[in-house]
Amino acid sequence: MAENFQISKEMQAVIGWESSPWDCEVTATSVRAFARGVGYTDLVYYDVETAKKAGYRNLPAPPTYLGTPIFIPGKSDDYLPFPPDSMPPLEHGLTGLLDGGTETEYFETICAGDTLTCVNKLASLNTKESKGLGTMLIMSTEATYTNQDGKVAAIQRAQVILY
Repeated sequence: MAENFQISKEMQAVIGWESSPWDCEVTATSVRAFARGVGYTDLVYYDVETAKKAGYRNLPAPPTYLGTPIFIPGKSDDYLPFPPDSMPPLEHGLTGLLDGGTETEYFETICAGDTLTCVNKLASLNTKESKGLGTMLIMSTEATYTNQDGKVAAIQRAQVILY
């Protein structure tokens, strides 16, 4: 339990940090798999003709699905397809981790065939007191997904709670 945890000047200096860009592919197979995995039954996620009749250029990405990061040996994390620097370099010493939630704001329609380039940014650091966990560090990030046409397709905001 972190009873007297404080955000240091070194940690504050990291706010605004941005990761290296990485690419995420949106394929017909991944759209169908994601839709099936979360229980969507709307045929626009499975059948190209149905999607086109509904006004999409291909199968649309289901809500919150922003493609599959491309794994490149030697460049990606050993266990995840993201680059090793996809999260900010914070020295906080906290070992507990909770998901604080994620929201996605869309600016463009994302469909199978798109490639999105993502850059993650540390937006803010705050602390909050918890009776059970002590002082918690709330790390807020913003991941910007730009499509192959250079347009921002989505911004995903997330909170990570460290304690």
